[in-house]
Amino acid sequence: MLEHLFTETVQKTMGEEGYGAWRSISAPDAVSLSFGFPYPDSFPNEELLTAARDLFAEEGDVALQYTGGENAQSLAGIVAEQAARRGVDCDPEQVVLTNGATHAIDVVCRTFLEPDDGVFVEAPTFMGALRLFEGYGADVTGLPMDADGLDVSAMADELAARRDEGRPLPKLCYTIPTFHNPRGVTLPLDRRERLLELAAEYDFVVLEDDAYGELRYDGDPLPPLKALDETGRVVRVGTYSKTIAPGVRTGWVVADGDVAEQIDRMNAGGTNRFTQGVVARYCRDGHYDRTVAAVREAYERRRDVMLDRLESYMPPEAEWSDPDGGFFVWVTLPEGVDTSAMLTRAGEEGVVYLPGEHFYADGRGERSLRLSFSHASPEEIDDGIAALARAAEAAIESR
Repeated sequence: MLEHLFTETVQKTMGEEGYGAWRSISAPDAVSLSFGFPYPDSFPNEELLTAARDLFAEEGDVALQYTGGENAQSLAGIVAEQAARRGVDCDPEQVVLTNGATHAIDVVCRTFLEPDDGVFVEAPTFMGALRLFEGYGADVTGLPMDADGLDVSAMADELAARRDEGRPLPKLCYTIPTFHNPRGVTLPLDRRERLLELAAEYDFVVLEDDAYGELRYDGDPLPPLKALDETGRVVRVGTYSKTIAPGVRTGWVVADGDVAEQIDRMNAGGTNRFTQGVVARYCRDGHYDRTVAAVREAYERRRDVMLDRLESYMPPEAEWSDPDGGFFVWVTLPEGVDTSAMLTRAGEEGVVYLPGEHFYADGRGERSLRLSFSHASPEEIDDGIAALARAAEAAIESR
C-alpha cells in the first residue's frame, strides 16, 4: 500500500533477497560450512565479564551514558595503536568507531556514494557489501580475480577503456586484499602498489575491508593498503567481530583527517558506547593479544583439516583455494554443475554451504561455492567435506 512511496532503489529491488537472507540456508542435521561465524568456544566470556565489572567499578553510571566514559573514549586510540603494529600510521582522530564492519562500509557509502555512481568490486566479493552498494543505487562492476587476488592489470585496462571512450569512471573501489571473502586469496605487494597508483591516476577512493587481516596462519605479513597510502585515497575498515566476538558489534573506519571528519559526521545515530568501554577495558588488560594468538591456532587447525579432507575426498575435477589466513575456502566444480541446484542434495548428504552466485553482482558463480572452516569443529569439518564430496560426485555424474 505504501510501495509507491519507497525510494526508486527499493522499488527496483523489491523481489530480491534482503541483507543477511543467506543466513537461512540450512538443512536438518547437516554440518553448516556456510557462514563466517567464529566457533563458540573462542568467545572470551570470562574476560569480557571481568572487563564489564571493572568498567562499572571505575565509571559507574557514566559508562551507560550516550558519550560513555574514559574507557569508551580511549578505544579509538587503542585501534590506532593496533593499526600501527601493522604499519598503518594514524592517530585517534583518524579513527571513526562503528557498530561492526558492515556498518563501517555503510557509513563510507553514505559519505561518498550517490545513485548511479560507479563502484568497482572483485568478482566474487563479500555479498553483504554488494547488498549495501545496491541499496545506494550504485553501478557495480565486478573485476576478474585469479589465484593472487584482484587482477589489477585487467582493472587498468578497464579504466583506460572507460577514459578513452568517455564512459564514467568509478568513484570507489571496494577490495578485500588480505584473506579475501570468499576466495581466501591475498593480494601481493606489487599489485597493492599498482592499485594505489591507479586510484591516484583515475581519481577514485579505495575502500579496504581488512576484517580478517590479523588472522594469518602461514606466510609473511603484508602491509594493509592504508599502510602504503601516500595520497589519502584509502579508507580502511575493520572489526573486532572476528577476533573477540561478533556480538560486541564494534568496528571502525580509518581515514585521513578531513575524510575521517566527514565520515564521522555522516555516522548518525551513535554507536554502542557501553560496549566500546568494555572492549577498551578488555584490550587494556592484555586479553586481546592472548585471544588472537589462541584463535589463530584453532583456526589454523580447522583450515588444515578442511584442506586435507578436500584433497582426500573431493572428485579430481574439483579445485579449491589454499588460504594463508581468514575463514574461507573457495571451491570450483566443473562446467555444467550448478551449486545452487546441488545444495538440496548436499543437505541430504549432510552439509550446507553458500553457493557462488551470492558473491557476484550479476549472478555468476554457478559452479563455485564458499566453505567456512571457522565455526565447525574439526570432526564436523571431516563429516561435512565427505558429504560435500558425495554431492559433488553425483552432480558431476548427472551433468
